[in-house]
This record gives sequence, C-alpha cells and structure tokens, in this order.
Amino acid sequence: MSVNRKLAYHGDVPIVDFAGWHAGSSPKEKQEISSQLASACQRVGFVFIINHLLPHKKISEAFAWSKKMFFLDQKQKMLAPHPPGHVVHRGYSWPGLEKVSNSMGDEDDPELVKKLRQVSDIKESYEIGSDDYPEQPNVWLPDDVLPGFREFMTGFYWDSWENAKMILKAMAIGIGLDDEDYFLRYHSGHENQLRLLHYPPVPAAEIEDQSMTRMGAHSDWASITMLFQDDCGGLQIENPNKKGEFIAAEPLQDAIVLNVGDLLQRWTNDTLKSSLHRVTLPPRQDRFTGDEKLTRARYSIPYFVAPMEGTVIETVQSCVSEENPAKYKPIRWDEYRLMRGSMQYETPEAPTT
Repeated sequence: MSVNRKLAYHGDVPIVDFAGWHAGSSPKEKQEISSQLASACQRVGFVFIINHLLPHKKISEAFAWSKKMFFLDQKQKMLAPHPPGHVVHRGYSWPGLEKVSNSMGDEDDPELVKKLRQVSDIKESYEIGSDDYPEQPNVWLPDDVLPGFREFMTGFYWDSWENAKMILKAMAIGIGLDDEDYFLRYHSGHENQLRLLHYPPVPAAEIEDQSMTRMGAHSDWASITMLFQDDCGGLQIENPNKKGEFIAAEPLQDAIVLNVGDLLQRWTNDTLKSSLHRVTLPPRQDRFTGDEKLTRARYSIPYFVAPMEGTVIETVQSCVSEENPAKYKPIRWDEYRLMRGSMQYETPEAPTT
C-alpha cells in the first residue's frame, strides 16, 4: 500500500477509509473523507471503501447464500427465470442470456446487436430488488427450494442501501455542495438492484483467444455501484491515463469496490468519472487448474444504486462554468435505463433442464 497526496492505494486503485464517518462525526471529519472520495473518483472513477457499515460476517453470509443458489441444479434455478426482454431485470439469468457491452442502445441496428452477441459472456446471475417497486417485480425462488434465501437477501439489500446513503452524502460534500442530501433526495432505495454473479470455470485459452468473455468492457448506467468480490480476481478498470489499457483491481478483503455510474458523471458534468471496466482472467497463476488451465470459479455481488423513476438528470450548476460549460442535455433516468438495457438482452430459448 502506498500513499500519494493523502490517498492510500491498493495496487493502482485508491482507498478511502470511512471509519471517521459516524453519527458523532464533525463536519471537518466528514469533509476530509468526502474530499478524498471525490478526488479518487475524479482520478480513477473506482475506489476501495474500507471501514464501511457492512461487517465481515454479513458479507461472508451473502457469498455463502449466493453459492448455495448457484449450486442448485438448472431445473431449480429456472423456477425463477429472468423475464423475456430487457424491460424487467429480475430473477435468474443463465449463461449466455445477457451480453454486457458499452453500446449506448440508441442505435436502431439489429446487426450490431447480433455482432455483439457473437462472443458470449460466460456467467450466470440472479437479480433482486425492492419488493415495493412494481415496475421491476422480483422473481423469487420458491421458499421450499432454498429456505431462508429470500429473507437474507432482502435484509442484505436494505443493509447495502444504508451504506449507499452514506456514500451519496459524501459525494455531495466532496464536490462542494452545501446540501449533503442533494443526491440522496433523488434516491428512495426502491429502484436499486442487488445482483449475485457466478463466473463458472472456463478454459483460459477461450478467454485469451476471445471466443468467449467473462464480462466485456462497459460502464455502469446508474448513480453508483458498490461491489463485493471474492478473492479470485479478474476485475480490471481502464487506465485513467491511457485509454484502452486496463489495470487490475485486485481483491481487498471486506472492502467495497465503489465506482461512479454514468448518471453521476452526467450530473457532475464529468467532475466524477464513470470508468470502463471488465472481468477477464484472474491475474495469478494459482487461479488455474488442470491441463486445460481452467479458471477458478469467481463470485461477486454488485449493488447498483439508481434514482427514482422519472428523475430528470440535469447538470449540477456548481459543476458548470465559463471554462467548463454543461456537456449533457437533461435526460430521464427510466428512459436512459431502457435505452442501455435494450442492447444487453434478447429473448432466446431457455436452456434445457
């Protein structure tokens, strides 16, 4: 770990310590943490958050439940299938259903969609949201298939939201706003998304020759993303100083990997950076097994924080100046979400069970 201008680093990714952010924190303490967070998000767009609100035991339980779910046989997992198309993003997505890319989705080009899907993402996922968000109804496994899963994941969803609220407040302070609730007032918690991800073992050669991917380079759509990852590795972010080059975000135990989403970049007129990132081969040789150099299974849990339906994202005026005019037109979040999602999901046949 090195230190540069008050920011600690894990590899090439900054670390921000939230230990000093609590009910009794002074404005000075909050300002220092917030300034570090904003500085990290300006430079890299990614940051490790340590000493946050989610304890080790809770994170470990979340991964244990995730593994139990993915260890179910295919027939059981298909009792909670992702709905057809890209409008509702809930339930179980089998390998190959979703294709992540950085296409904006504003191109009416079926051939582009077809081309993007020629290289499959080898992953499976399960999407969870608020049970009080009718626009995105949850698709739960039957309780008798995995007793306790729904109860735990519902609690983890809302525990994660408590942490996200703290980060949104720090973001507002960090960019110089007097109102720490500026971003928070556009978020209710009900529009967020908890995603369980499993990357099964695959031959390393098939990733290296790009006949398949784990997850291609993309930016996240919403306000912020909080990611919990296991110790396998493979997450990479675009080098902020060299476009097209990627650097590893090596796992740091119990840390949250926080990244800025497209909306927050637009909101802040590029003051905060939404960076491209991808999942590829683990960086260490001991992550491979067998003659085929099979990658080890990887598990991660991202939590996407999104504003309320109908929220219009307009540039914060304090981020606009004569030297730095507004770069983005106002856009509705729900329209942007549908535009981006249209490139990721087709309606293929479900896998045989």
